[in-house]
Amino acid sequence: MKVDGKHYRSIWLDADGWSVCAIDQRRLPHEFVVAKITTCEEAADAIRSMLVRGAPLIGATAAFGMALAMRDDRSDPGIDRAYEMLIATRPTAINLKWALDTMSTMLRRLAPSERRDAAYARAVDIAGEDVTINQGIAGHGFALIEAAAARKKPGEVVNVLTHCNAGWLATVDWGTATAPIYLAHDRGIPIHVWVDETRPRNQGASLTAWELGHHGVAHTVIPDNTGGHLMQHGMVDLAIVGTDRVAANGDVCNKIGTYLKALAAHDNGVPFYVALPSPTIDFAVAEGRQIPIEQRSALEVTDMTGRTADGRIETVRIVPPGSAVANYGFDVTPARLVTGLITERGVLQADGAALAAAFPERAKQTNY
Repeated sequence: MKVDGKHYRSIWLDADGWSVCAIDQRRLPHEFVVAKITTCEEAADAIRSMLVRGAPLIGATAAFGMALAMRDDRSDPGIDRAYEMLIATRPTAINLKWALDTMSTMLRRLAPSERRDAAYARAVDIAGEDVTINQGIAGHGFALIEAAAARKKPGEVVNVLTHCNAGWLATVDWGTATAPIYLAHDRGIPIHVWVDETRPRNQGASLTAWELGHHGVAHTVIPDNTGGHLMQHGMVDLAIVGTDRVAANGDVCNKIGTYLKALAAHDNGVPFYVALPSPTIDFAVAEGRQIPIEQRSALEVTDMTGRTADGRIETVRIVPPGSAVANYGFDVTPARLVTGLITERGVLQADGAALAAAFPERAKQTNY
């Protein structure tokens, strides 16, 4: 997608052929900074610190981290050390484990002398495959938006509600939940996006709004508790969110607050779709309650960072000293509340049979 008219991916191999560049999402929306990642340790820190975030992008970053590790130590113990370092960064997004398993399995089949070049080639392929998958999601999701537009009066806007950031910043390009939105916008369908702010890290307000604005998509940032009110008053035509992991039965784990939006959508007859690339499906987990839920730092809740009127970036505390804080990063939306799963192979029912039929090659594997 574009930033000030220039095309960017969220992560890419630098012109030197070995170091990795990534957009530093911690600095958005106030500063656009490209970080350089030169070691496996730096890749792990980028994931842990949320310089990069979003399940597909975490997977791609981990793959590049393994490639960087092979510059220093191409032995089997070197693969083990890199794997353990990277897998420990974030527990919820399954793309991390999928990418690391893919890389380590491939590398162990090769002689050490072949591992560095092969690791770089496979990491670049994983990034490219993510873009292709998201383009597929765009096409299948576009049909849903197009159908919603056909039900409207000529010229009326299709209103889509989304949560967190499942845009191109969360992937390598295009995004998952936003991919159909961008395609609809580019094809001339009048579209407007309700952007949940998504406390406590405000990925909607700081990231989704930023990227939609740079692409010229009409949008409005709303407090997280506004979605139900909008649905009650017929102001949402469909909701599209992303996901960090989908269980084998179709339960969806996504940013905290997604479950509440699904409940509101169900109560008001608003279609609730989840856009996901196939590496996000975890057939090894039978149902959503088995997915580990990351608990993050209390500082994300107690403190907020923003730009002051005179242009300074400041962090302020908003919670009284001594108050206990709980910060669960994700929740699980039961499959029964999901209208459909938008994948690169079509819009599926949110159930195990549909997932297994669409992705039989992955359903047969249960060890990732």
